[in-house]
Amino acid sequence: MSRLIAALTILLTIACTKGAGAEDFSALTRVDSARSGISAAGSDGVALDLYLDFGVPWRLFMLDSPPRLVVDFREVDWSGVQAADLLKTDRIKGVQFGTYVPGWSRLVAELGGPMGIETAALKVEEATRNAHLAIRLKPVSKKVFAERSGAPHDPRWDLPAPAVVEAAPRRGPDDPLVVVLDPGHGGVDPGAETDVVDEKDLMLTFARELREVLLRTGGFKVVLTREDDSFVSLERRVSIAHQAGADVFISLHADSLAEGAAHGATVHMLSRDASDEASAKMAERHDRADLLAGMDLSETDDEVTGVLMDLARQETAPRTRALAEALVDGMAQTGGPMNRRPLRSAAFSVLKAADIPSVLIEIGFLSSPRDLSNLQNPEWRATMARGIRNGLAAWTQGDAAQRPLVRQ
Repeated sequence: MSRLIAALTILLTIACTKGAGAEDFSALTRVDSARSGISAAGSDGVALDLYLDFGVPWRLFMLDSPPRLVVDFREVDWSGVQAADLLKTDRIKGVQFGTYVPGWSRLVAELGGPMGIETAALKVEEATRNAHLAIRLKPVSKKVFAERSGAPHDPRWDLPAPAVVEAAPRRGPDDPLVVVLDPGHGGVDPGAETDVVDEKDLMLTFARELREVLLRTGGFKVVLTREDDSFVSLERRVSIAHQAGADVFISLHADSLAEGAAHGATVHMLSRDASDEASAKMAERHDRADLLAGMDLSETDDEVTGVLMDLARQETAPRTRALAEALVDGMAQTGGPMNRRPLRSAAFSVLKAADIPSVLIEIGFLSSPRDLSNLQNPEWRATMARGIRNGLAAWTQGDAAQRPLVRQ
C-alpha cells in the first residue's frame, strides 16, 4: 500500500510540472526565504509553502517512528534559509534541509502527530518561471498513517547501499596505516549549529586538514567517508571503512551540550553502557541523525545491540582502548585543551565495526565559547591535527610490538 501511494505521489509531481515546461528544469534553484514557510492551516492542519526561482523535479512521502514528511528535490540551494525562520507553527516539531546525495536535496519535517497529504502541487508562472510548491497536511489516525508511510525505492534518488565486505587481510609491516576519517554529519544533517558555523562544515574542514597532516608525515593512507556536504548514513560510514580495508576508524565531531558547561576534547569508545550521562545523550543525538535526515529505518534491526559485544573480542577491544589512550596523550601533549575526563564511552552506532579499532573524537564543544573560538582558529586546528597524528604514530608502534602476543 505504502509503495503504491509513493509511486502515485511521484506521478503526481511529474504531471503537475510537465505542463509548465518541466523539460527545461535543471539545478540549481534557490528558495525565496522571505515568502517561504511552514505554518498552521485551519484548526489542525499544516501548510508548507516553498517559493523557488524555477521548478525542479520533486517527490514526497511520509515516514513513521517518528512521523515525518520528506520532500526531495533536484536540486535546491538552501543558502540564507534558516530553520527557525521557515518554521512558523508548533504543529511541526522541527525541520531540516540540505544536500542529501550529490545533485539531490531534501527537506524533512518532524510532525507533531500523524498527518496525511491533503494536497501537493508545484505551480510554475509562465512569464517568470518562478515556482511555488504548496503542500497541505491534515491529521489522520495512527493506523492510516502507518499504512501510508514508507520510502519509495528509486536508484535515481536513493542513497548508495552499504556494501557487505569481508575483513581485509592484515597489512604488512611496511604497508601504510589505512586511516578512515569520518567527518560527522553532512548534507541535510547539520549537526550542532551556531550563528557562525555548523558542525558538519567545521568537521569536513578539519578532516581535510588532518588528512594533509597525515599524508605529509608519510606512512599513512587516508580515506574520508565524505568529501563534500553530502549526507552519509551511519551504516554506510562503517561500510566505507570496511571497503577501504581500514586499520583505524576515527569519527570527528564538535557537539553542543545545553546541559552543563562541557569543554575540551574527548575520545569515545563503543560501550553498551555509557560512561556518563553526557556521553549517553551525545550518542542518542548522533544516532538520531539518520531519522532526522529522512532515513527509513522501519525494517532494520537494532544492529548495535547485536554487535556491541563483538568488541569484547580478545584482540579488538584492547587495541581500541590503546588507540583511544594514545590519541588522548597525543592531543594533550600538543596543548589540547582536553576535557577533565577525556576518555569516555557510549553506544555510538558509527563505532560498531567490531574488527576495526574505532573511536569518536569530540574535538571540542560548540556550546563552549572557548572551544568555539579554538575550532574556528586554523592554527589551533593544526595543533590538534598534529596531536592526533602523534597519537596514531605512537599507537602504531605499540600495536606492532603487541602483535606477536595476540592469539591468532
